[in-house]
Amino acid sequence: MENMQLANRIRAFRKLKGLTQHELAAETGISLAILGTIERGNRRVTQQELSKIAGVLAISVEELQGQSDKDSGK
Repeated sequence: MENMQLANRIRAFRKLKGLTQHELAAETGISLAILGTIERGNRRVTQQELSKIAGVLAISVEELQGQSDKDSGK
């Protein structure tokens, strides 16, 4: 479940930034095939990959993981 939520967040932020999977893969140095499996939730993302993705998307790893506002009174 957590893996799928992270996959959905990565995809949503990528689309929000107007990037294709191909562009994000090229900018992070992560192969397109690997990125696809991450976004589908079929593969756990490593901390290194997460950092690269967050860096390209110009957001923090915590924000990408949904931790920055998790306990904000919802």
